[in-house]
Amino acid sequence: MNKIMRGFLVFLRRNPALVGIIGVTIALSIITDSFLSVYNIINVFRQTSIMAIMGFGMTMVIISGGIDLSVGSVLALSAGVSASVLSGGYAFLGILVALVVGAAAGAFNGFMITKGKLQPFIVTLATMAIARSLTLGYMQGMPISRFPDSFTFIGRGTVAGIPMPIIILLSIFILSFYILKKTRLGLYIYSIGGNEEATKLSGINVDKYKIYVYVISGVFAAVSGMILAGRLNSAQPTFGTGYELDAIATVVLGGASLKGGKGTVYGTLFGALLLGIIKNGMNLMGVSPFYQDAVKGAIILIAVLMERKE
Repeated sequence: MNKIMRGFLVFLRRNPALVGIIGVTIALSIITDSFLSVYNIINVFRQTSIMAIMGFGMTMVIISGGIDLSVGSVLALSAGVSASVLSGGYAFLGILVALVVGAAAGAFNGFMITKGKLQPFIVTLATMAIARSLTLGYMQGMPISRFPDSFTFIGRGTVAGIPMPIIILLSIFILSFYILKKTRLGLYIYSIGGNEEATKLSGINVDKYKIYVYVISGVFAAVSGMILAGRLNSAQPTFGTGYELDAIATVVLGGASLKGGKGTVYGTLFGALLLGIIKNGMNLMGVSPFYQDAVKGAIILIAVLMERKE
């Protein structure tokens, strides 16, 4: 029993976001009666799903020593390009188009970083601007709506009472966990982030695996875009604005190091849930949305300071 307790305490120490979730949940359950209702808890998970899925891709990027500032714009671009196909009633083709756009954007980032020898911050910042501009141009600044029911099911449907966004979230969580813990790609991601030069000297094609990481990030952003479009039955050219900050925040709150080589997808899930719970609690308490980003920014700063002190 003592061994189990010690193990649990070690787990909590390594996952500060989980400690935050427990503390904030207790506080909000005292402050407002509606927080712990089944409807509200499901709503928190549903709203968190979009950010957590993007966060899983960002986790792999950050572990590898990179950063991806383009995820919010890639989300919008993939949703916008696929929307015209979806509005014609072609659900499967629309989903495929969104995934291809996300993968292409990720491959562009990875190629420019590895072959162009450019900093990830600069490349993904440029891609963020390019993708946002292409989205606005393609959609002419107007939303595209009315998708097939088979597509909106992604964002609105339920299976055995569980919303589809939560099912997709758990599926991608399992996939991401498997990639990082059970595959050669996962091993190389940690190795590249820990010591890229040593990884190169061991004969590993670092450039190839870096490109893989950014492709995964782009695809996961596209999946988030489809969930959002399916939930609203509309694709908006402003989708994903500021989401890159939230995605990075989930990873940092989850205990990952911005220096690379450290991080877990379950930590990112805890980070996303913590942000989702805090936002939900502020809404329940009637906190003005004008101040909510300030609270989120303060939380990110605290998390980064804690990580630097380790």
